[in-house]
Amino acid sequence: MFYPNIAAERAKHRMSVGELADKLGVTRKTIYNWQNAGKIPASAVKKMSEIFNVSADYLLERSDR
Repeated sequence: MFYPNIAAERAKHRMSVGELADKLGVTRKTIYNWQNAGKIPASAVKKMSEIFNVSADYLLERSDR
């Protein structure tokens, strides 16, 4: 399982992994881990929801690879 909507929103907003990582105060590796089924802290989900102007539920929709 992974979170495809995080990557989709990054692409939609033309934001690199590094740019999102900087906005969240984490490393690029952390973003990659989150996109690929890592456990995402609630505070990061909230911040990403605000950055992308979407719901947390939407960001956390999972998909089988």
